Amino acid sequence: MIILLAGLLALAGCDRQKAAEQQGTPAAAAPTGPQAGLDRSQAGKAAPSVTFRNPDGEETSLAEFRGKPVLVNLWATWCAPCVKELPTLDALADRPGAPQVMALSQDMGDQAKVKAFLGDKEIALEPFQDADMAMSSALGASILPTTVLYGSDGKEIWRYTGDLDWTGPEAAALLKEAR
Repeated sequence: MIILLAGLLALAGCDRQKAAEQQGTPAAAAPTGPQAGLDRSQAGKAAPSVTFRNPDGEETSLAEFRGKPVLVNLWATWCAPCVKELPTLDALADRPGAPQVMALSQDMGDQAKVKAFLGDKEIALEPFQDADMAMSSALGASILPTTVLYGSDGKEIWRYTGDLDWTGPEAAALLKEAR
């Protein structure tokens, strides 16, 4: 299952902006499914109860964050659009009144590599990691980056597929919905 999910993420993932032909795949074989942009179809759904690693390497879950809005960004070090948006997520995390920003790496390698990657990019976000990609699977996220806003009640408000400038006006309007 994990290998299949990894394959789907690689096929559908972060390079979706390129034409299928540029990726060496015939256009007819281009992946189908969720499109980039805002999706409210899962609004009101409880956060998945899957576990992942916190920055200290200990198991945690989104239940630990209940009581405050949290913006969960599924990303990977090998995903160019993910890496492109990380600085804007980092800047958002420092803004007063912003939801808790959780950059949840979907990298399968050692968590220390994720921490080093963020350090090399001068990104201060904490290195949460889901090496089993359980969160991607539970959310049905086949494209990286995918970002989900959860309210303080632990229920999904919306999700955004693809990269976004999280310091820009579109994100600001969306983030006003955090409660």
